[in-house]
Amino acid sequence: MSEVKTYPVPADFAAQANVTAEQYEEMYKRSVEDPAGFWGEQAENYLTWFKKPDTVLDWSFDQEDLHINWFKGGTLNVSYNCLDRHLETRGDQVAIIWEGDDPNEDRKITYRELHEEVCKLANVLKDRGVNKGDRVSLYL
Repeated sequence: MSEVKTYPVPADFAAQANVTAEQYEEMYKRSVEDPAGFWGEQAENYLTWFKKPDTVLDWSFDQEDLHINWFKGGTLNVSYNCLDRHLETRGDQVAIIWEGDDPNEDRKITYRELHEEVCKLANVLKDRGVNKGDRVSLYL
């Protein structure tokens, strides 16, 4: 029989959290009860849109009209939201801590360094004929 163990979060670490456990529970509850309202607020507050969506959520489970559409009509750039917009204020801060299979092999990558690598990859894709709107799959 397995025993369930709980390890409390150290108080000094918990104090650095963006939300308390109670706030998280409230946010989760709202995301389930009012998904369009909740996710609409999150998208408005934390994403940069090139074109804001016409609707946050449009869905139907009717067999004749089965569909789920999030942020219909909206246009954004994922790379810009994840990386570019942070360069001015966080350019020299660590964005990724990479650790290889050997724990002694690691690298701290800043937002600026990551941006340089992303730009290099974008140019490789461009040189290979990938255009705006094309779908690209990455195997990690």
